[in-house]
Formats: sequence, C-alpha cells, structure tokens
Amino acid sequence: MPTVIEKLLPIVGIILVIGIVIWRLPKVEIHHTKEFEARRRWNWIFLGLTYAFLYFGRYNLAVARTILDEQGVLTNEMYGTIYSIGSIVYGCSVVLNAPLCDKFGGRKTLMIGALGASIANVMMALFLFNHQSILEATGGQVTVLRAFIPLYAMNMYFQSFGAISIVKVNSAWFHVRERGIIGGIFGALISLGLYFAYDWNGLIVKYLDVGYAFLIPAAVLFVMFVITILIIRDSPKAAGFEDFNTGDATSNDTGPALPVLQVFKKILTNPIIITIACIEFCSGYIRDGIMQWGQTAGKVIPVHHGNFIFENWGMVSCCAGILAGMFAGIISDYVFKSRRGPVATILYSGLLIFCVVLFFVLGNPLFGVTFACMVLCVIGVHGMLSGTASMDFGGSKNAGVATGIIDGFAYLGSATSAFLLGRNLPSVSRGDSPEFVANPDNWIIWPELLLPAIVVGLILCIRIWNAKVQPKKKEEDNKPADDANADADAEKSEDAEKSPADASDDAKPAAEA
Repeated sequence: MPTVIEKLLPIVGIILVIGIVIWRLPKVEIHHTKEFEARRRWNWIFLGLTYAFLYFGRYNLAVARTILDEQGVLTNEMYGTIYSIGSIVYGCSVVLNAPLCDKFGGRKTLMIGALGASIANVMMALFLFNHQSILEATGGQVTVLRAFIPLYAMNMYFQSFGAISIVKVNSAWFHVRERGIIGGIFGALISLGLYFAYDWNGLIVKYLDVGYAFLIPAAVLFVMFVITILIIRDSPKAAGFEDFNTGDATSNDTGPALPVLQVFKKILTNPIIITIACIEFCSGYIRDGIMQWGQTAGKVIPVHHGNFIFENWGMVSCCAGILAGMFAGIISDYVFKSRRGPVATILYSGLLIFCVVLFFVLGNPLFGVTFACMVLCVIGVHGMLSGTASMDFGGSKNAGVATGIIDGFAYLGSATSAFLLGRNLPSVSRGDSPEFVANPDNWIIWPELLLPAIVVGLILCIRIWNAKVQPKKKEEDNKPADDANADADAEKSEDAEKSPADASDDAKPAAEA
C-alpha cells in the first residue's frame, strides 16, 4: 500500500467516526434549511482546506531544515532566528491586517494570503534550486540564513491573513450556539495542515530536491486561491440566502462600522479578550515549544529511534489534533453551554500534568505518547480560543480585529519560544558533542522552559471560567430611562384619546423598558 494512503486511512477513519458522533448529537436550537446547510458546508470545507494548505506552506521550513542542517547550511540556531523573525512578522501583521479583513471581508483577504504565500514559497524554492550558483556569484555573501530571513518573513506576512479570514467568514455563517463545534473543526484543520506540512513535505524531501518542499505547496496554494474566488462567500446573503442573528457581541449592531482606532480601543479595553490574548501568548509559546523541538529530541535521543509516533508524526499529530478539537467543541456547546473558558482550563490542566510527566520520560518510550498528548491539548486550546472565542467576544462586525489581536499574541509567544529554545536546547551545530546531545538528561531544560508558560496559562484560563458572550441589545433597548419615559408618556397621551383603559395597558411596557 502506498505510504500516503497508509497514513491517510487513520485520519479518514477518525473523521468519519467524529462525523457520525456530531450527526447523532442533539441539535442546538438554531434551525436552518437543508439548502442553507449544504451551501454552508461547501463554504466551510474549502475555506478550511485553504487554511490547512497554508500550514503546508508554513511549516515546510521545519521539515526542510533537517536536510539543510545535514548539508551544513542551516543550523538549529539559524533556523530559530529565521522562525523567530517570521513569527514576529506574523504577530504584528495579523494585528495590522485585521482591519482590512473587517473592511473588505474574509474572502478577499484569504485570496491575498493564499496568493502571496504561494509567491513567497516559489521564491524560496528558486533560491534553494540555485543556492550554489548564488553563493559563488556573491562570494558566499548570500547564504540560506540571509536569504530566508526576508523570504520567510514575507511568507509569514501573507500567512497572517489566514486565521483572521477564516474566523471572519465563519462569524457570519454560524450562531454562537454552533461555534463550539466549529472551533473544534478549526483545531482539526490545524492538525490536517500539520499532517500536510510534516508528512507530505517529509515524503517530498525524501524523494525530491529540498526545493520542492516549497514549490509544491506553492502550486497547491495557487489552486486554493482560484477555488476561493469560485466557491467561498463572505456571508449567507452573498451566497443568495438571508443573513441571520448570530447571537454574538455585535449581533444587534445595525449601525455603521466604527473607525478602526475605536474598534481597537473597544477590543483592547475588553478584559475578557485581553485575558484570552494573554492565554494565547502562552499557547503559542507552548505549541511551538512542543512541536518545533519535540521531534528534534526524538531524532537525537537513541532510545526513540524507530518510535512509531516520531516516524509517523504528521499522521499522529493530525489524529491527536482532530480528537482534541472535536472533544473541545462538543463539550463547549453541549456541556458548558457555549462557554469556552472551562474547556481551555481542562486542556491546560492536561498540559500541566503531561509536562510534569515529561521530566521523567525523556529517556523511555513513553516520551512519544506524552509528547502526542501535549500536542492534543495545545491544539484544542488554540482552536477553542483563536478560532471560536475571538468571534464570540469580538462579534461578527469586529471578528477580524479580535482574531488579529488574539492570534498576534499567539505568534509573539511562538517567536519567544523559538528564540529561547533555539539558543538553549542541546545542538551539535551549536558546538555540543553528539554524546551530550544524545543524553536525555541534558534535555531536562526543555520541559523546564515550557512549565512556567503552562502554569500562567492555566491560571488565566481559570479567570475566564464563567465568561460568556452577551449580545448587544437592540437600539430600542438602549434608550436612556428619561427617553423611554418620554416615549411612554407620548404613547399614553396619544392613546388616551381613543381609550383610557387601553392607554394604561399599553403604557406599562414602554415605561418598564
């Protein structure tokens, strides 16, 4: 059986089982026509696939670095520098680009992201194909490090349109009571993207030149750019259906859009959103701290050579992420009544437990299982907070800015993680001896660097345990008391001419409003 099909089968199996579970769940009290649900499903599938393939063209560098390290052109520290700068660019860009998403719609910004990331990956591929001749022509000045800092930063700039676009579009298509499952699917898509990034790119670098790990994702992203134009729509109305009240923070806001600075002020003064952003800083730090370096430990510590989890990491991480995302989404909607804080707290508690276990299993086969469980937890948190809570508390009108701030914090956490771990973990290319690097005792610093962020994240999750979105009241409900009483008196006076009894009854609700 071909390797790709063999690794896809468990993923397909898990998706089918989860699909059956979701189908059998009691329906939430939001009713849509079959035609609407079918159109929304197509919108969501291709929106999600585009997002997953952005990961295909984002974490390809993590796979290619193994080959480039063997060639002696990209050390772990160099990779940490490139990825750290790229993450900072992503974190800043996602905040700056968010207002564009709210203004022009998620469909257009997703098109920009997919096309731009495709072009950036083509440029990285071309550099690698011509690396030797470029070195000779420039007297060794234009190295992989110097070329990839701006090129990967360019890639991450366009990648930053992905999360804000997917959340913006879905905020118009899904009610708050339906979004827990959507947050779960968001986490599942991240996992599917990681499968593409690690396993597909792993096969590419195994059989082809390393440059194809950038060229092939570029081609796929261009195809998704075209599909986005043809199929994805920003809202039900844009697809020929009626828009509906989504029940989020701006669901009854029918006024004009606020100026950008006012939107930022509104979001940045919301204590719940700021708390979620701080949690996501911790999540970004933990996520990349686990995923970027766990595999490295698995490769250099001899006892883990041939371990199933590390040999099939893309498939395993995908399955773990899908299970985590759907577990988080289901219990959020059906157990905690669309509250996201309890789910994040449960998953962070799991991270804390597994991180403590990690101190004791670095040198035995349980390391792989512990590693996978930590990935499961952190992907579940990220999907629930960046993918769902952002649109709940930001509201469909401001979903782009809210997601931009939250996701920006996550990638600033990623940058911090890449910088600290890249300079402190054992590495032959940094000058450590192979024996030192292969000794699991010398990797204790890894969970030591992860633990503080996990503790802080858990404390912050507990603080938002009871947080739940409060939809904005309708305009007539926001009238000051004096205005309401004045309206009531006017109605009473007007109706008194018809019937005093009727006027008295009609005036009561107005006065009580």
